[in-house]
Amino acid sequence: MSKRFTVGAVATAAALALTVTGLGTPANAERTSSRTFTVVAEDGVSADAAVAAITAAGGTVVSRTDDVGLFQVTSDRADFASRATAADALIGAAEQKAIGRKPKLDRVEQEHLLARTAKGVANGHAKKMDPLDDKLWGLEMIRADQARKIEPGDRRVTVGVLDTGVDASNPDLAPNFSWSLSRNFAPDLTDIDGPCEVASCLDPVGTDDGGHGTHVAGTIGAAANGFGLSGVAPKVSLVELKGGQDSGYFFLNPVVNALVYAGKSGLDVVNMSFYVDPWLYNCTANPADSPEAQAEQRAIIKAMKRALNFAHAKGVTLVGALGNNHEDLGAPRTDTSSPDYGSDPYERPIDNDSCWDLPTEGPHVIGVSAVGPSGKKADYSNYGTEQISVAAPGGWFRDGFGTDSYRTAANEILSTYPKKVLQEEGSVDADGNVVAGFEDSVFKQCTAAGECGYYTYLQGTSMASPHAAGVAALIVSRYGKKEARGGFGMSPDLVEQHLYRTAAEHACPEPRLQTYTNEGRDAEFDAYCAGSLNFNGFYGYGIVDAYAAVKSPLKPNVRP
Repeated sequence: MSKRFTVGAVATAAALALTVTGLGTPANAERTSSRTFTVVAEDGVSADAAVAAITAAGGTVVSRTDDVGLFQVTSDRADFASRATAADALIGAAEQKAIGRKPKLDRVEQEHLLARTAKGVANGHAKKMDPLDDKLWGLEMIRADQARKIEPGDRRVTVGVLDTGVDASNPDLAPNFSWSLSRNFAPDLTDIDGPCEVASCLDPVGTDDGGHGTHVAGTIGAAANGFGLSGVAPKVSLVELKGGQDSGYFFLNPVVNALVYAGKSGLDVVNMSFYVDPWLYNCTANPADSPEAQAEQRAIIKAMKRALNFAHAKGVTLVGALGNNHEDLGAPRTDTSSPDYGSDPYERPIDNDSCWDLPTEGPHVIGVSAVGPSGKKADYSNYGTEQISVAAPGGWFRDGFGTDSYRTAANEILSTYPKKVLQEEGSVDADGNVVAGFEDSVFKQCTAAGECGYYTYLQGTSMASPHAAGVAALIVSRYGKKEARGGFGMSPDLVEQHLYRTAAEHACPEPRLQTYTNEGRDAEFDAYCAGSLNFNGFYGYGIVDAYAAVKSPLKPNVRP
């Protein structure tokens, strides 16, 4: 499972850190065993010049991503990081080092499990195309069930799921899974992911030992095939970009390489439901951080911005979850959760002008907030006029206060999930059957041939983002055109513009200062909605509307 956007995850095991170390190490430091680093070059420095600087600092380049000046390096010098940071051609070196902790159940996304309830309340929707579609209130809210009558998605449109993997054995995902394009950029790391499942530690594509990516993929593009449930864009192609560890951590090198690959491979849309570890906010020079931590964060900022710009320039529409820290991203609170592994987290006052939550605050990223079935902003969801773009169904366990639906799993988002992960979590037994007590939160569907798929509820902006990514894929399917060398696609700027223009406007609530005391939340969750009907801090340009997106004509020169 993923720990995305979660504060205070339960600790169990050691984790891998990408940390800048040794800035104070003497120049005559003794040699030690070989270690691995991610090194980022300065602006304007050629790849060859960067390699020369890395070599001079005592490193050996084992892989390189020249397009964004990123290098994976090994060195047996104890002072390599300090030497690399001191080099004029390099920004800094981030070491892969087991110094942290692994999360267990996600406190936001799996709230229904942490609340020790499996109660589900049917939403009472009319029966849809697939058997479980009547539980997908999110598809109905964004009118995806109506949109597919006009545009169900084009097989030529490719959506990258930059996440923990995709379980392509699920019969709802198998028809749309692209084996040829899918890649794994994040080998298992035993310190955080447990024993490797294969000898190479590089899990084969089509697998997901975390579960998060499979859930995201189902919302985007589960097939409308009379089985299980269907996604927002049920006929687009799904591409696994495994950039997250099984344990839910997302490190710089895999994420950047996945984004560069997405651009070079001509993917149309990439969904990013995560932040880059270990910092909730990456700051250029936060006085609360050590010089080593500052150097690491500057490297992360530079590499991520380059990668996002590269993918966008190559035609990729970038969609990202706004985050589950219930704060205004334009006026962030003191960060008390970073670093999220390694030494204990400490208080870091955040300067909004020099700190970024990445990738959602990076260039060209469509930031998505989460709403519950009532349309109210979910208590956990980040917000704010500075970074929000649109809202989408993300689920809210505590929605419906005063009704039978309050604190029920059915308020969350149902989607595909790996059997293996459900077995590890205890809701499916060794024989593949749903354990008693979980019948309303976990579902099993089998084909006549005996192939079975599994489904469960999660909530979070991680679940909202794929709703928006699915609508973006429908826009490309509807209005994209043939490109050079047999390709097919659409300018990401036009996709973004049309997504905003066709979103269903949603005014701020009254009073504008929303409290969640009825739902059991304290004053820290209070949220003020600034802005107008056209654009505000809770909903951005509105809740994404799949039907309007494929029904409304494209107006390339009209801004929302």
